Amino acid sequence: MNCDGSVNSREERGKIIADRGDQIKQVNDHSFKVKSQSGRGFYEVKATESGMTCDCPDFVYRGGKCKHIMATRYYLEIEKDTPEGVVTEKVHLTYTQAWNAYNEAQKAEVNLFDELLKDLVKAIPEPEQTMGRPRLSIHETLFCAIQKVYSQLSSRRAYSLFENATERGQIDHAPDFNVPSKLFKNPEMTPILHELVTLSALPVAGIESDFSVDSTGFRTTTFGAYCEDKYGKNKEHRWVKAHLCAGAKTNIVAAVAITEGNGADSPQFGPLIKKTATGFTINEVTADMAYSSRLNLQAVANSGGKAYIPFKKNATGKARGSTLWGKMYHYFKLNREEFMDHYHKRSNIEATNAAIKRKFGETLKSKNPTAQVNELLAKIIAYNLTVVIHEMYENGIQPEFLQLKSDVCNQSQAKT
Repeated sequence: MNCDGSVNSREERGKIIADRGDQIKQVNDHSFKVKSQSGRGFYEVKATESGMTCDCPDFVYRGGKCKHIMATRYYLEIEKDTPEGVVTEKVHLTYTQAWNAYNEAQKAEVNLFDELLKDLVKAIPEPEQTMGRPRLSIHETLFCAIQKVYSQLSSRRAYSLFENATERGQIDHAPDFNVPSKLFKNPEMTPILHELVTLSALPVAGIESDFSVDSTGFRTTTFGAYCEDKYGKNKEHRWVKAHLCAGAKTNIVAAVAITEGNGADSPQFGPLIKKTATGFTINEVTADMAYSSRLNLQAVANSGGKAYIPFKKNATGKARGSTLWGKMYHYFKLNREEFMDHYHKRSNIEATNAAIKRKFGETLKSKNPTAQVNELLAKIIAYNLTVVIHEMYENGIQPEFLQLKSDVCNQSQAKT
């Protein structure tokens, strides 16, 4: 609190709102209405697995915890009298989970992963060899490289996995332990790995139609230019950025673009949506205001969907050749609560980013820049297969990668 008695922090203002006692109404287990302090209606605070969101302008434009979120957090703490005095007990929010399906999927994941991976890589055509010494099978090298990333083991330690796969008949023979590293360094593998990302997501196309776009960084073990002597700065790790389009229901990654750590977000939006539309029916797409542009709204419309992207503070409703821009701008201004109901789906991609890093780490082991990109693509393929395994138990899907690839090719030919 300032010297004149005014309140200057969102935490303090949130505490004041909660202390009034009649400013917060619980709608359901995960939704709360917080009265506007200007006296005009309510703002909705929603609790998700990735945190709390609010539809007030402060949260939409600034991000972070607004005073309404802070008030809700205080509201969820109940004071109790005990022999030791007054204590505060935190009310934990719980989320519904299909625990039986989750448990079964987790127990079967390791075995099912290898079987699905074997079928997935077979969807890639084996190059014909007409001369020279016999080459290693691209199916087997891809299998071993992605299996190594899934295991998070070093190349030497992962060799035993290759031997186990040979005994199970998933590959014909275990290649040298250096083969995965050599594959990642090959720039010709990048488009193939991109194709495998797309194929690995297709099994859930029948249950996924809402998507979110965002980016997240992965740290490398290499450093940028050393400038300590000249500028007095410490060396810093290089970062690689993954731009993802992920499903809001299953959290599957439908499309990905990889840039350097300082790569711009908005230019990647259109290509991600176009790539997603090749295998999925797009209903809605959400993204934060960094992606707000006329081109991006139109990209979603061209794919048959509707984009819910908040407008920046300095945005106006001037069409400038885009009637869609003016239409969505006025919808955003006049129907804010309804708009935010759609926009809140964006929080699901935060869960996707966290899940990839939690399962497979946020650090890339490769030193070579090309290898770093390919290793990151392999992480996303491995992640997608774990999602497919979960959906096999929760929604009964039956992955058939070769058939799915054929169906997509036929649909593309029909459109052209």
